[in-house]
Amino acid sequence: MSSAYAGEPATPYLRVDVGRLRSNIEATAARAAAAGVSLRPHAKTHKTPEIARLQIAAGAVGLTVATIGEAEVFVDGGVEDLFIAYPLWLSDEAVRQLRDLAGRADLAIGVDSVAAATRAGSLLAGTGIAALVEVDSGQHRTGVPAGDAGAVAAAAVEAGLPVRGVFTFPGHGYSPDLMRTAADDEAAALSAAVASFREAGLEPDIVSGGSTPTLGHSHTGELTELRPGVYVFGDAQQWELGVMQPEAIALTCRATVVSHAGGRLVLDSGGKALGADRAAYATGSGRLLEHPDARIVLLSEHHAVVDLADGALPPLGSRVDVVPNHVCAAVNLADTLWADDATTLAPWAVAARGRNA
Repeated sequence: MSSAYAGEPATPYLRVDVGRLRSNIEATAARAAAAGVSLRPHAKTHKTPEIARLQIAAGAVGLTVATIGEAEVFVDGGVEDLFIAYPLWLSDEAVRQLRDLAGRADLAIGVDSVAAATRAGSLLAGTGIAALVEVDSGQHRTGVPAGDAGAVAAAAVEAGLPVRGVFTFPGHGYSPDLMRTAADDEAAALSAAVASFREAGLEPDIVSGGSTPTLGHSHTGELTELRPGVYVFGDAQQWELGVMQPEAIALTCRATVVSHAGGRLVLDSGGKALGADRAAYATGSGRLLEHPDARIVLLSEHHAVVDLADGALPPLGSRVDVVPNHVCAAVNLADTLWADDATTLAPWAVAARGRNA
């Protein structure tokens, strides 16, 4: 990722290695196909129609998004099958947006309470929009207990909202010691949710889960669909978890060395370019792709201070590639991704940036 082109943008900017991107997309699509499950990637990671089209072309059945605004962007970009994996509480404006989308794409939303399911049914009945019930598989963020999934589904159906199945997010798998455990928890919760559906006289067609760190441990015998997102790019979190090796990381922040103050490397890629996320297990606020032992030890708005373990400081004015801790957060700070196909550098608009509602 060190190639340079005439007219290269001013740093800091986000650069995508298109060859690595394609490899990541194709490898995960092949893994899902070999396991006999559908792949519905989470597009909140990239927010970019060009990448969505690559995922669909590789075999994804559709996309997952986090918000109605993201769904609008990807429908405008030609995606015809979308799941908003979020427990929506519908406002009048949300209903208007969803009704408009319903005429243009196959659309499903998340619900995780009887009240939300009943409300969604009363407002969306007859639109063709369906629901999936979210269950908590151990992250304890959203989702009902698995044994309550059938009651929520039944309430939705009674209110006129078709229910396709059940979903979860094993988010507690973002930990070096919990990736396998989280996948086990996910399978147990989804199995119990399916049983709850059947007790309510309903049969789920979709049993959906997965994440990038748990992907290698997913119980595909229990799931029918996987929804990883970060796998397209990788980031420093996945690198530290051992899920993705540096040679697979497809997005970096190109930064300029602006100072050697204190005998350390200072870059112009601060938190406003990289994002400020730092997990408890992270050993720094970002990493350098070509200096694997280096860590960002101090991150402010426009400065990244790097401790280089080997002590060899790249010269002032040189450029380096920084791997953000959390790529989803970094992408949401950028208007443009610069796609590097080894011959040209082309701008891809981060079209769903800021579409947080």
